[in-house]
Parts: sequence; C-alpha cells; structure tokens
Amino acid sequence: RMNDLISSVRIKGLVEMDGRDVNARGMDEVALRRRVGMVFQKPNPFPKSIHENVAYAPRMHDMVSRKADQDELVERALRDAGLWNEVKDKLYEPGTSLSGGQQQRLCIARAIAVRPDVILMDEPTSALDPISTATIEDLMDKLKQDFTIVTVTHNMQQAARVADYTAFFHLGEMIEYNATKQMFANPHTKKAEDYITGRYG
Repeated sequence: RMNDLISSVRIKGLVEMDGRDVNARGMDEVALRRRVGMVFQKPNPFPKSIHENVAYAPRMHDMVSRKADQDELVERALRDAGLWNEVKDKLYEPGTSLSGGQQQRLCIARAIAVRPDVILMDEPTSALDPISTATIEDLMDKLKQDFTIVTVTHNMQQAARVADYTAFFHLGEMIEYNATKQMFANPHTKKAEDYITGRYG
C-alpha cells in the first residue's frame, strides 16, 4: 500500500493477510503498516538519532509514552537486531553516521520495534559487502524464530542459505513454491530448474 497515490500504478492478483485482501478499500493502512515491517534494498535510516530511529514508530502507534519505556524498547530492538553493543554509547548520534551494514541493522531494529507480524525485506543485502551480508543473514536466521520474514532476492545462494520456503517468480507470475531444499534439489517445473541451474537469469 505504498503506491496508492500514484495514478499510473496497476495492481493485479491478490495478497491476503489473515484472509483479508490488503488492497481492499476498507483496509486500514495505518493498522496494516503496524503489522507489516519493511526493510528496503538500500539502508534508509531517518535523518534523526539512532535512538529516535527506533523509538519513533512505537511512539506514533501509542505503544510507549514514558521515556523509560521508550529507552527499554529501543534497547530491546537494537539487541534483537544485533546492534546494541556497537551503538549503546552513541544513541543520540545520527543514524546516518553508521556504516552501511550498521545502517541496515538499524533499519531492521526500526522495523521490529513495533513487533510486526510480518517483515518484508527487499534485497536487504544487495548494497552490502560480504561480511555485512553474512551478519544480516545470521540475524535473519535468529529473527525468523519470532517473525514471519518474506525476502526478495536474486541471489540463489542466499535463498538456499536463509529461506525455509522459496517461491520462484518470473515476469510477475509465481512459477513454483516449495520447501527450499526440495526446490533446489528437485524443482518441479522446467522454468525453475533452468533458473536454478543458471541457464538464464
């Protein structure tokens, strides 16, 4: 629901959450955004302090009001994102002062601060170096114990490493969906097999 005000956007197909069409007219977008966290391809921290990056959304959703509660929530989110020990002494410095990998973990902390039901990650490591990528992948492995994570990636090795289930899309159509190990070992469609084996893509 990020393109609602763009008149040229066309939406086809159906995306449901708990049996409700997320694009339905009666859907409360604010409530939906509270339940679905978003992590983008390029780290995009707010031009605010590290603390405020994490505290902002919970405060806007009336999850916390007292300063002590905000501080506790910020620490928990930063710990869950594996960033607390690196930033605990500079919480009021700009989020943009962090390295690329740290900024992406800050964006993950920002997303999980409101305890969403689902986290959407759009190529979350494509702008990062291999060490930062490994850190984010380890983090995703821990977070999936508490959150449903949907990740878009064109990196076959990454999909094999981090995903429990894989859906293969081609030109907007879902070609195949299966347990990741099954899909990579024995894909059921020729198109998926050709992509996985590198014949195209």
